Amino acid sequence: MMAFLSAISILVSDYDEAIAWYSEKLGFELIVDTPMGGGKRWVVVSPSRDAQTRIILAKASGAEQTALIGRQMGGRVGFFLQTTAFDEAYSRMVEAGVVFREKPRSEPYGQVVVFEDCYGNGWDLIEPAD
Repeated sequence: MMAFLSAISILVSDYDEAIAWYSEKLGFELIVDTPMGGGKRWVVVSPSRDAQTRIILAKASGAEQTALIGRQMGGRVGFFLQTTAFDEAYSRMVEAGVVFREKPRSEPYGQVVVFEDCYGNGWDLIEPAD
């Protein structure tokens, strides 16, 4: 029986650049960084060590994958970062220099704002409504 989604992967152009962005801008933890040979690494980041879903930073190889960096979701928001302290998280991200596509807004499902990672992938920072 399936229990939960353990990881997703995001195409990146450089491991160290992506690790730095996710750790410095979002405050994520580097969980694993293991060399796999041939310049490949198994790199996993997460909002915290105990988060159920983690992100595998996958270095693109070849022209087809490279062309998809920052466009994995066709311009739509594809990643959703949930918080329990929206205003605090938003302020910290603004101070860290995160690029936002809009101003925060209230929706029936909660407070939300769209931001971009270092490659332009769309993310929602969201605090669900009660």
